[in-house]
Amino acid sequence: MKRWAVFVVFLYGGVLLALTMPVALATFYPSSKASDLAGLFLTWQYWLALGVMTLGQAVMLLVPVDVTFRRPTARRSVLWPVLASGLMMALLAAAGAGSLLEFVTQERATDIAFAGHVWRGIAIVLSVWLAWTLIFYRLSQSVPAMDVVTRQCRILLKGSILELLVAVPTHVIARYRDYCCAGFLTFLGIAFGLAVMIFSFGPGVFLLFVQRWKHLHPHLESEPGKA
Repeated sequence: MKRWAVFVVFLYGGVLLALTMPVALATFYPSSKASDLAGLFLTWQYWLALGVMTLGQAVMLLVPVDVTFRRPTARRSVLWPVLASGLMMALLAAAGAGSLLEFVTQERATDIAFAGHVWRGIAIVLSVWLAWTLIFYRLSQSVPAMDVVTRQCRILLKGSILELLVAVPTHVIARYRDYCCAGFLTFLGIAFGLAVMIFSFGPGVFLLFVQRWKHLHPHLESEPGKA
């Protein structure tokens, strides 16, 4: 079963990698070409974000893997998914705040950064991360571990939809403005919204693989050591 979890993690990272250029081209159409946006793959920030999202997906699969192997899921086993889900909610909050900031200030992303808003963004991420980690931890009390992960995924899906409802309209408006790099922060809002939306489906995709495997190998279902 572990190979299915690894497959889901690599599938998630591959989907994000494959969607990067199409999403970028769609959001900056018609002013930018693929050659103009290819430099995105040369930045360390992009690979850091991709690595964090992929690692978070791996952490979210810890509990489903334990449940599949019929291992006891202690409270501490839920802590890592709680931290990962809290981080995803924090990224959504920061992306939504960045979209609104660009919409209200009508400034370039570089001007916003030099104005000190980057540190405010980091403060938002840390504060929201802590707040949602506490919320998810409280929700994890007195319920089965698998239900905790399922509930987190539902909340992340709803949060990503809400964030996209903010990022998409503000991006459309920003793109009609006449300053350089218009819509960059709102583009990040769309990117993180889509990334977290796909992220929320990871455990469900893994469980589908598991159910299919059990259907094809019913004689091994009662022998978890051979799975």
